[in-house]
Amino acid sequence: MGYTLNFAAVWRSFDLLLEGLALSLALALGAILIGAAIGLFTAFCLISKNGFARRPAGIYVTIIRNTPILVLVLFTYFALPQLGFRLGKIESFIFTLALYSGAYLAEVFRAGLLSIPVGLREAGLAIGLTEIQIRTSIIAPLMFRNVLPSLSSTIISLFKDTSLAAAIAVPELTFEARKINVETFRVIETWIVASCLYVITCSILAALMRALERRLSVPR
Repeated sequence: MGYTLNFAAVWRSFDLLLEGLALSLALALGAILIGAAIGLFTAFCLISKNGFARRPAGIYVTIIRNTPILVLVLFTYFALPQLGFRLGKIESFIFTLALYSGAYLAEVFRAGLLSIPVGLREAGLAIGLTEIQIRTSIIAPLMFRNVLPSLSSTIISLFKDTSLAAAIAVPELTFEARKINVETFRVIETWIVASCLYVITCSILAALMRALERRLSVPR
């Protein structure tokens, strides 16, 4: 019980933690942008009456949602190169996190699409819009507003999941914190500071998403 808190060594390396935090945010942003595109396409496939589109989408969602993300990260980085698909550490992790988020967002978007009244599609067709125009200019914006609370939770979860990139030596926040911990032996201080950075960042993201929800909400 003779341990004395001393944050001096951690503060000297605080810039590394901030660089790791910036990379964590970049990883999450890249993954959510790609994952949202994958999820939206998959959601349309899931509600399609065409079995050739619906079944592969369902298989993708089932496999990804029931496989631990750490296993997916390790498989992408270590196993795919054996098959000739080699990616860098950062690219590999973004690709994995995008596939992972795409499967979860597909279910979020599917629920949002099913909440859209069928009459809107029929109204769009009545004024001469094509199916693509109806989906992009009417259905997708309404769906996005409906699923924004769930989307907010997914974005925050994805940011926290970037900590798993440390498993393949991507220098994000957790990796840098572990590095400082090994070099300074200030275990408690290092992880206190890293945890605070995660909590503060998640709180800011949550506040930004709540502000967006209020901005897009429909007055009652």
